[in-house]
Amino acid sequence: MLGLLRRQGPLSRGELGKRSGLSRTTLYDIIAELLTSGAIVTTGQESRPDAAPRGRGRPAETLALNPDAGQAIGIDFARRAVHVAAVNVAHEVVGSAGEPHAADLPWEDRVALAERLVGTLTEGALRLGPLSAIGVGVVGPVTGSGSHLETLPRLLRERFGVPVLVDNNTRLAALAESIWGAAAGEQDVLYLRLSHGVGGGLVVGGSLHRGAYGLSGEFGHITVESAKGRCDCGGTGCLETVASIRAVLDAYRAAGGQAGDVAALVAALESGDPVALGLLEDVGSRIGTVLAALCNAIGPGVIVVGGELTEAGAALIGPIERALSAHILPISRHRVTLRRATLGEAGGALGGIALVLHESPLLSRYPADEAGSVERHP
Repeated sequence: MLGLLRRQGPLSRGELGKRSGLSRTTLYDIIAELLTSGAIVTTGQESRPDAAPRGRGRPAETLALNPDAGQAIGIDFARRAVHVAAVNVAHEVVGSAGEPHAADLPWEDRVALAERLVGTLTEGALRLGPLSAIGVGVVGPVTGSGSHLETLPRLLRERFGVPVLVDNNTRLAALAESIWGAAAGEQDVLYLRLSHGVGGGLVVGGSLHRGAYGLSGEFGHITVESAKGRCDCGGTGCLETVASIRAVLDAYRAAGGQAGDVAALVAALESGDPVALGLLEDVGSRIGTVLAALCNAIGPGVIVVGGELTEAGAALIGPIERALSAHILPISRHRVTLRRATLGEAGGALGGIALVLHESPLLSRYPADEAGSVERHP
């Protein structure tokens, strides 16, 4: 019902019945629930300029979305920043905001920062209404135990007073890119994010894939040939040890370059610095080789690459494309497209909103439990 009203504008009960194909009883039960929750409101026929004249008698009552019913909130707790986004019941983006912080900032302070950022989007008048949950992205696996997995939902419930749905922030970014971003409408998508960590997400057959234990998408921990660095996961030679922001900047400085952040590295690339260009050629080649192996195993139609490191542009994307083409199966070479992510830093937060709304077909096999966190499959 919400989808029809969002696409078509105000409709009468009869029009909703024709367009939805639902029985009269089911239709009226759903309408009654949406009216009670405040998600929709009744309005007169005059609100529809394209409506045909009704003739004598009372104007036909129509139903419309109530944009003041509430907002859905998504929060992405990245390694060194908090990003938030909000949409109203009509799925119109209210706005997004973000702010960097120290990597060791306590969770209480991160939640306070998230609350302040949400306040800037809603002018201090947050109304969750019928959209009574918050979708949250966090770094790393969301299966098993961990201090932040226990502390964070509690802190957020105390602040906002609603259930909290938690999932891996990179997987949520993959969800967002597949709904609103670079891969919108695609059925089989491989998403890779190159940031302070390296991770990804999969859309398989039109559904977001979590894996048996919620561990799908940990592409940053695939072993890369000749990479020897020790990874935070405890392994050696992970892709993250050569393709994360820290790894790339460390390698650049070790080779004689000077850059304290990605912006400085991008400036060096734009100036034609051969050290920076050579480094990105090597990093991109390793990334492309890993992507080719994943493609050969999974068979996506689209690869989306995002994260701050993609600000390097062609200096990184070019080598990725060349290595991908060199190592992917010949039959797939011209059937897979490589695209840069379009949602930027708001991707994880927008994915959290999609998790809350739970309307996208991508989430058809992606249930959430009553406890307010993403269901953990046994």
